[in-house]
Amino acid sequence: MKEFFVVIERDENGMYVGEVPQLTACYSQGRTLDELMTNIKEVIELCLEEEQAALSEFVGVQKVIV
Repeated sequence: MKEFFVVIERDENGMYVGEVPQLTACYSQGRTLDELMTNIKEVIELCLEEEQAALSEFVGVQKVIV
């Protein structure tokens, strides 16, 4: 089993959008957080099947005030 981090935002329509920074173009959405997490797990499995390159290392999230 591998551990992945999901960056979650809420869009203008109230949908939750999640992206996995360690995998290229790995993102999904859902009406609830539970639905998003179910969907993102499926997408991660698909991304892992297609991606042969090394995974990038997730370092963290920083807040920047401009």
